Amino acid sequence: LLTRASADGLADRFVPASGEAPVGVKDAALREFLAKGVGYYHDAMAAGDRKAVADMFTRGLLRVLVASREACWALDAVVAHTVVIMGAERFVGREHRYADYSVPEVLQMMGRASTAQGQAKCVLMCMANKRDFYKKFLYEPLPVESRLDAQLHDLMNAEVVAKTIENKQDAVDYLTWTFLYRRLAQNPNYYGLQGTSHQQLSDYLSELIESTLGDLSAAKCVTVDEEDVDVTPTNLGMIAAYYQISYLTVEMFALSLAPKTKLRGVLDIVSAADEFDALPIRHREGGVLARIASRLPVPLPKAGDGEEEEGRWASPRVRTHLLLQAHFSRLALPADLAADQAWVLGSVLPLLQAMVDVASSMGWLAPALAAMELSQMAVQAVWEGRDPLVRQVPHLAGEKRLQMCRQMGVETVFDVMDMEDDDRAKLLEGLAPAHVAEVAEYVNRYPNIEVAFNVDEDVEAGASVAVRLELDREWDEDEDEDVPGDVRAPFFPYSRAEGWWVVIAEPGTQTLLAVKRVAVGRHLATTLEFAAPETLGPAKLKMFLMCDAYLGCDQEFDVEFTVLPATEDDDEDDDEEL
Repeated sequence: LLTRASADGLADRFVPASGEAPVGVKDAALREFLAKGVGYYHDAMAAGDRKAVADMFTRGLLRVLVASREACWALDAVVAHTVVIMGAERFVGREHRYADYSVPEVLQMMGRASTAQGQAKCVLMCMANKRDFYKKFLYEPLPVESRLDAQLHDLMNAEVVAKTIENKQDAVDYLTWTFLYRRLAQNPNYYGLQGTSHQQLSDYLSELIESTLGDLSAAKCVTVDEEDVDVTPTNLGMIAAYYQISYLTVEMFALSLAPKTKLRGVLDIVSAADEFDALPIRHREGGVLARIASRLPVPLPKAGDGEEEEGRWASPRVRTHLLLQAHFSRLALPADLAADQAWVLGSVLPLLQAMVDVASSMGWLAPALAAMELSQMAVQAVWEGRDPLVRQVPHLAGEKRLQMCRQMGVETVFDVMDMEDDDRAKLLEGLAPAHVAEVAEYVNRYPNIEVAFNVDEDVEAGASVAVRLELDREWDEDEDEDVPGDVRAPFFPYSRAEGWWVVIAEPGTQTLLAVKRVAVGRHLATTLEFAAPETLGPAKLKMFLMCDAYLGCDQEFDVEFTVLPATEDDDEDDDEEL
């Protein structure tokens, strides 16, 4: 648009009369366009830039706004006297084809054309053979249908866990209160019904419930009793409902994890989660992804046997794996991939917490600890075991600063805390005062937890063992802020609270005996219970205190007690004599 205007000798054609300069826009290229009266809007932009562009267009400071298809829903409050829909097709990467815009999307775009005088216009540019199709749906009422039948599994699992549904009849009754049930009678053909009689509707609902509960039972998320009536939740089903993740994901975790799964295996498994199937696949992006992959330390998984290089990048699993590794390596990404990466990071933490619970329910220590470490890596954008722990500190990740840290023997954040003032000033020399303040804030907020615990010295075999813990955070008493406040993570796109896991395990067999997730403020007193081993004599277990957001602050302790023979019940002996 600007090139054509300049060619016509009207370089300032779109500049509004007010000539007000853009304010609060970070993107330099965007500021240059806005000064010419033209803006653009898409999901990969910074939130502040999107808000500024929409505000400027609403106030009449922009004559033209170019928006992506996905942004049509975000621009719900923005209207214009003329809307031009430049093509009505989008590329579907997983199917390697172009698909038409959905009718609701086109209606949403058309709805942006509105003025107080009622003289707004919309121009829809599409293939000639699609013109009658769009005219039919744009000029006639569009029925709204239910898609609950395709999304029923996770809803049904959540209601079983909540005990709203305890048998199959409850499930059928539940569906009669939904929008799906109302539409079955109004548009039976859409849902594959041959009629709307009571018997036909009842058979349809019964079959739907049977297939849904059958799938959940096969995934070991619910159990159906021998009489095929009552339904009860399992541990996997409760995990899926608590973290609001797909039952397919929990099933995949249970099938893929193994007692000796390590960090790389956990990364492969979480990248294959069903939630990441929504990751967008763009046309001709394989070259960019291949260049990024060449800089990653861990090889990407294969999406399938005999796949072509271009088809490989259409796999959500491969793309998720790549985006997570790029985050750990702190690689700069194009704007659209950076937006994808932010979405992946927002989804991966609850998945890792669910994986910890799945591994814990099976008694597997190694995968549980690996998932906890991967959670730390995702928040701090650091490779565990590859990068020095001091790389977490803002402005110390450059090669020059890291080299100075190595020379000074500074390896962890605690080492930065313990440095002499002169050495610390030398390390931070050349940083702006604002950056020095950020370093100080991070180091001061880094968790330093003192742990005290006690356990009974003598415990009977199979009896309950209680470990009583006292956790105290080292904190400046003059600080008025909440303890501990949000996690300091410059590379994590969202604010989040700090959490901890307390783990009891048997080191010889790598068996996880108990796990508890806690939030540690200035002080926390809690108790962790587990069953005593059956082996008599001295027992030496391990207790781990694991953070979910910082690397290098985890702690490990020995838990020792003596296992005594279980005492026999005198009442049972009397009963046997009688």
